[in-house]
Amino acid sequence: MSKTDFTVHIVDDEEAVRKSLAFMLTMNGFAVRMHQSATEFLDFAPSARDAVLITDLRMPDMSGVELIRKLATVNGAIRPVVITGHGDVPMAVEAMRAGAVDFIEKPFDDTLIIEAIHRAADGLTPSTGEGEDVNTVKARIDSLSERERQVLSAVVAGLPNKAIAYDLDISPRTVEVHRANVMAKMAAKSLPELVRMALAAGFHAA
Repeated sequence: MSKTDFTVHIVDDEEAVRKSLAFMLTMNGFAVRMHQSATEFLDFAPSARDAVLITDLRMPDMSGVELIRKLATVNGAIRPVVITGHGDVPMAVEAMRAGAVDFIEKPFDDTLIIEAIHRAADGLTPSTGEGEDVNTVKARIDSLSERERQVLSAVVAGLPNKAIAYDLDISPRTVEVHRANVMAKMAAKSLPELVRMALAAGFHAA
């Protein structure tokens, strides 16, 4: 889908963040609209068409997860992407289970968020070859060892390495090795990409 065929809606309670992100996206050719709160965007959402949402997770009136869940009942066609601090990764994973297309950790590179917007926009129109992609991911999951599957399940659940090590009764270093193997076998370049691939293939936390 062309940049001019959809609008990127930015929801963040911090004005400086909204304006900075809007300026960057506008300079990159996107149509942008800003909203200062989740409540304000929810009021607008029923009339939104061809929309990609970028929302912060932590906002005073409503969390990004709550916003995404409510959007599903108001306008399920909106494609959400969440931006989050490092400590909010478990919440970000929860947001993806609720329907977010991706999550981007702060501080983020402009390229990462532009790529996430394009992935979200791709879902606004029928996509060819999607089944083949899912089958490829499922084949990669099938190639994982039992322990690697356990680690992937814990990662999808949003657990940090220390918690995974405790649950599986192994050392944090061993978790890091298994996690690196999972990333390699899944051909995932980042944690958000790994989680997105697993959820798209129907793999959920135990």
